[in-house]
Amino acid sequence: MPTIFSRIAAGEIPSYKVAEDDNYFAFLDINPVAPGHVLVIPKKEESYIFNLDADTYAGLTMFARRVAKALEKAVPCKRIGVCVIGLEVPHAHIHLVPLNSEADMDFRKPKLTLPDDEMHRIADAIAANFE
Repeated sequence: MPTIFSRIAAGEIPSYKVAEDDNYFAFLDINPVAPGHVLVIPKKEESYIFNLDADTYAGLTMFARRVAKALEKAVPCKRIGVCVIGLEVPHAHIHLVPLNSEADMDFRKPKLTLPDDEMHRIADAIAANFE
């Protein structure tokens, strides 16, 4: 059975897509820890990032780097934080979070709920800067 992330990448479930190529997909987290929080996934299903084959792992990392560069242009911040937790959805993924302080990457704090128009604005801004 496909994971929710596979269904998002396939377009079966709507998302705030920011980037995509043949092998990878990036979209805004709908429960972000900070505005602009992006999830980057391989389209190939694997539950644990370190079980990915070497080429997919390297490709995912390089794709996430490109997304991070676009994200830092689109959302004012000091840095882009990178995190792999992998417990909440059984599909390998990387969190990219705009940071102005270390507290911005605290996954224990209450998640944000941003209006649909703001989510679209952020996603469009990241997509416009993706190279």
